Amino acid sequence: MKKRIFITATNTDIGKTYTTKLLLREYALRGLKVGVIKPVETGVVNGVYPDGDALLALVKELNPLMQDVSVRDIVPISYELPAAPFIASGGEKFDSEKILKAIEKLEDYCDVLLIEGAGGVYVPLDIELMIVDLIKLTQAVALLVTHCSLGCINDTLLSKKALQDANIAHAVVFNPKAEDESFEVVSRPYFDAKRWDVLKTDRDIDTLCDVLYNL
Repeated sequence: MKKRIFITATNTDIGKTYTTKLLLREYALRGLKVGVIKPVETGVVNGVYPDGDALLALVKELNPLMQDVSVRDIVPISYELPAAPFIASGGEKFDSEKILKAIEKLEDYCDVLLIEGAGGVYVPLDIELMIVDLIKLTQAVALLVTHCSLGCINDTLLSKKALQDANIAHAVVFNPKAEDESFEVVSRPYFDAKRWDVLKTDRDIDTLCDVLYNL
């Protein structure tokens, strides 16, 4: 089994795809053959995969062995409704075996495979499975992408606890946005007091790659 890194987040629109692309570029710069998969994507309309298409274009640029890979290899399961997979599928049972087979196929072309989740840790895939369960099934280490706006302490700790309770080795990265100037004053003092190594996507991607690869 190659190195598998599952990128999850505290919620939707936190920066999973952005972070995944940064990781792909950094690992490729280190001479590693990179691969990527987004097991399930919702909001796919008229054959347009908002995240899958972008990930496919980048991985083809970075890894010549991925030239014949299609977006359906990158996104094995998709739905039109932009909602949690359980809802978007109409309550269908999630085909985890299909995902595991797709992962094994892509690993033939890469040294490190990035697996991008949908939404947050507790997004339901079906009535029983959630994203956190899929991380466990893939036997991947996890990266929790969190935000820097007010409320990030609560959101980060809740999602981190979910990963800890599932015994999933993981790292945390903060994804700052232009409107997050208050982070250093209203949130970071807590993480500093807890002696967290506050890694940020816009400056610490090289350190993050080291941490994840060694988990």
